[in-house]
Amino acid sequence: MQTPAPCGYERASTVDGAIASLVELGPTARIIAGGHSLIPMMKLRLATPEHLIDINDLDELAYIRRDGDELRIGAMTRHVELLQSELLAEHFPVFADAEEVIADPVVRNRGTIGGSLCQADPSEDLSAVCSAVKASVVIRGLDPAQPPHTTERVITMHEFHVGPYVTAVGAAELLTEIRIPIRPGAGSAHEKVERRAGDYAISAVSAAVWVDGPTFADVGVALAASGPFTIDVVRAAELLRGQVPSEELFEQAGQIASEDSMPMADSRGPIDYKRHLVGVLTKRALRRATARALRQDI
Repeated sequence: MQTPAPCGYERASTVDGAIASLVELGPTARIIAGGHSLIPMMKLRLATPEHLIDINDLDELAYIRRDGDELRIGAMTRHVELLQSELLAEHFPVFADAEEVIADPVVRNRGTIGGSLCQADPSEDLSAVCSAVKASVVIRGLDPAQPPHTTERVITMHEFHVGPYVTAVGAAELLTEIRIPIRPGAGSAHEKVERRAGDYAISAVSAAVWVDGPTFADVGVALAASGPFTIDVVRAAELLRGQVPSEELFEQAGQIASEDSMPMADSRGPIDYKRHLVGVLTKRALRRATARALRQDI
């Protein structure tokens, strides 16, 4: 059995301390939180960090709370906490939808939202969820003007996703928080097809809508497992914005999502099948998100 390459290890006690260690140790150091992405990669020698900085003691980054017109989630918040949060269920039930079909209880008890987003796996559910609800992320790093002080920058999910398994988090930076604007008339849903319970998706779609009277004030649609990265289906959102919800519109949005997806043929299915799934799941997610926004039975 293959084992990870030898590496150094330290346990951070503060966010600033973790960042200071990243600066000191350089680009060969990696942050470890839940470890369910990094450890398997290390066992396969696909990742060979020379140092691990464990941030599991950073309870200051484990929270779900409302701050004015924003809902804020600390990067160390576990999957199970996202699943069980009444605050998230009230404002963004899409999180519970996704968490119910992410892996298994062992992973959900240890894995974190920050680790999921920073892994940037194209099949990862929470990146699609956060993109659909138009979340922003907070990244903290060393302030070059006033070392050893740190500074924060806030970027959108579109800016955060740089490419497959690549994010905007620098070598000496740490993702600390996810921020989601709270607006009236919101509804959201996540739809996923998988080969077996807890597996990576064959296809998954997150949708969020905000209604104002009879029309959509805003819409977000994002795809997972449908290309080399999380896909924000901007054309579908533009189609629906300002329109009255209807099955015809959902059908058109599903067709656009299917066209904008970029799946690859693999053991989970051929390209045509995956594109078909994207269209079907987009319609389902939009239908459920709209019903929730209008407080209708689904």
